[in-house]
Amino acid sequence: MEGKAEVVTMKPNTDELLSKQIMKQDAAATEKEEIQMRCDDAMKPNVDELLSIQRMKQEAVATEKEGIQMQCDDTITDQEMNKIELMRALVEKQDPSSKEIDDYALRRFLRARDLDIEKSAAMFLKSLKWRQSFVPKGSILVSEIPNEIAQNKMFMQGVDKQGCPIAVVFGGRHIQNKLGGVEEFKRFIVFALDKLCARTSPGREKFTIIGDLQNFGYCNSDVRAYLAALSIVQDCYPERLGKVLLVHVPYIFCTLWKILYPFIDNHTKKKIMFVENKRLTATLLQDIDESQLPETYGGKMQLVPIQDA
Repeated sequence: MEGKAEVVTMKPNTDELLSKQIMKQDAAATEKEEIQMRCDDAMKPNVDELLSIQRMKQEAVATEKEGIQMQCDDTITDQEMNKIELMRALVEKQDPSSKEIDDYALRRFLRARDLDIEKSAAMFLKSLKWRQSFVPKGSILVSEIPNEIAQNKMFMQGVDKQGCPIAVVFGGRHIQNKLGGVEEFKRFIVFALDKLCARTSPGREKFTIIGDLQNFGYCNSDVRAYLAALSIVQDCYPERLGKVLLVHVPYIFCTLWKILYPFIDNHTKKKIMFVENKRLTATLLQDIDESQLPETYGGKMQLVPIQDA
């Protein structure tokens, strides 16, 4: 009989297997630690690099600030200074009180008349005489404009990206003043303008107006009052208006606009901008930072009544 071959099965040594497994795990852990260390080293910030980046950021911020400062601080040029000196000699001869007026104020009148000395002097002297008559106390008191204040239609807070103060006017809240008449409205305009001007500084003399015409209707179309306000702004506060942003403009306003437009001088026309409703917040944010924009337009600033600002 043929013999059957005996199959011998080699059983693995348990201790050896465990030992090999432990060695593999240790090797893998060691390799993982080395990789992690290399990654950590690569991810660790280099002190010199951090300092370099920080310096670059600081320089960028400083450069941006300098750019804004140059735009805002409108220094008087040599040409303007020569014109101012000639104008000053002319106006002081006719009205000695004009000695108290600073160079920047005279420059505003010069710019309003394209640096024509005689026209600028005439405009300035007329404005000076008007103010001495219309504001004899030097300022308008809240007690002199109670009916206009009661309409709660004008607010002031924040500054635009050029550092100019912002005012918000709600045209839909203005109703013809039948008690105080146009004269009280004019006093209110002077009160508001003086408030805005008080927040400006030499070389940074303009302000921005947001004219909100939501709910504006025929009852708000006070032509006489608006023409009076336009005359005061253009003739007595020249080069103070930086920009007017008209928002929520209804179709009905077009009729009033056609009446007012011929009375607006070319300098002022360039400063008026109609804002589309669908791009309202985005457009306002081009000129005004979110922190300075009123909440009602998507910003973070609360509205403050003009008399409380």
